[in-house]
Amino acid sequence: MVGKEALKSILVVDDEVGARESLKMILKGEYQVFLAKNAEEAFQQVDGHIPDVILLDIILPDIDGLRILKRLKQTLPELIVIMITATKTVKTAVEAMKLGAYDYVTKPFDVDELRLIINRALSTKALKEENQRLWMEVDRNFGFDNIVGKSKGMKDIFKVVKQVADTRSTVLIMGESGTGKELISRAIHYHSPRKNHPFVTINCAAIPETLIESELFGHEKGAFTNAIEKKLGRFEAAHEGTLFLDEIGELSLMTQAKILRFLEEKELNRVGGSKTIKVDVRLITATNKDLPQLVKNGQFREDLYYRINVVPIILPPLRERREDIPLLISHFTKKFSEENQKQLKGVSKEALELLLNYEWPGNVRELENLIERVIALTHNEYIQPDELPLPIINQSKANGLKESVLSGQISFSRAEEEFEKEIILDALRKANFIQSHAAEILGISRRILKYKMDKLGIQQQDRIKQYS
Repeated sequence: MVGKEALKSILVVDDEVGARESLKMILKGEYQVFLAKNAEEAFQQVDGHIPDVILLDIILPDIDGLRILKRLKQTLPELIVIMITATKTVKTAVEAMKLGAYDYVTKPFDVDELRLIINRALSTKALKEENQRLWMEVDRNFGFDNIVGKSKGMKDIFKVVKQVADTRSTVLIMGESGTGKELISRAIHYHSPRKNHPFVTINCAAIPETLIESELFGHEKGAFTNAIEKKLGRFEAAHEGTLFLDEIGELSLMTQAKILRFLEEKELNRVGGSKTIKVDVRLITATNKDLPQLVKNGQFREDLYYRINVVPIILPPLRERREDIPLLISHFTKKFSEENQKQLKGVSKEALELLLNYEWPGNVRELENLIERVIALTHNEYIQPDELPLPIINQSKANGLKESVLSGQISFSRAEEEFEKEIILDALRKANFIQSHAAEILGISRRILKYKMDKLGIQQQDRIKQYS
């Protein structure tokens, strides 16, 4: 049996004792039922507890139901109100629906009809609440707050994204792999007038040239071998929404020409079809290639380049916005700690220094993946240096040595020795401290390796922990 606390609540407002009690008897097994005989009691009940549904009589002794409805809707616009009316006042009930009433029931009540209307009203309310929850989730995942950065370059990008979101202009997002091009495209879509319509993505580099036209424009049944049924392409799937073409620089000149035709005419033909189809799509493209250079080389159409490059957005690599690294670490630490139900507080000062000095060839995506992996495996309150991958530790040390030499803190010969020592230690770790194997890795003889180990003070028993 469902617990009483889980029951939906209904407030019955009717001046007739018989009507109130009848409704209570009908509904009390399925709902919590509250009663009011006039407007004053109704407002008192709503002030104390907002019901899920109100059954409101149109004719009351103090204030008529239409005035009560209007007042309730002004303060609680999402409140579900079902009017109770006699047959002779049906016209007034219709007026009430114009003021925001959900529906009306007539006296004497048809019990099945009443239950049906209440169930339908509650289902509608639940659907609205679910939609609101989903949009809150969308905003959390693709809102501007999810694009982390305080550097000047990122602030300038935020400004452009906000300005372009409300327009129909095509956008070209350029940047290295892992800089967040798709995240920017989603932010543009979900803050645009098209947000209630599809956001469709396709990675042009992942689709074979023989299939890309069909993927983009669709095909008719029998258009080619294995085309056993009609298929809608990504352009049609994105109708009234946004199509994101990632890695557009990978497309052939023939496919580029067909995209250009679509942009000029806003219509397409499916492969194997003769019917022209009008499609309303906002196009956002992205690339990690140098499109102007591809244009010069004859690998990308100049006319298409100008059509997609109406609003360019250039995402800087992470190594050029190092001031954003602590913010990103904090963001990802919070995200993955919650997902893994861990109480991680952050990153240690020493580990942060290593992360700040790393070059991040994989950009933000590499940092995100690293934080996710470390959090999944750690049992510490703070991420420690020995939990970081070896390339990050080594590169950070190399960068630190370079800065120390250039600032005059240590001599060049000392830095050279430290660097050589790190390389030999890495080779020994890889070879499980078997010197002959380490020498092979380094491309030197075992005798020279032993000489260098003695010179640099590396002892065979110094088994330094090998980091993953």
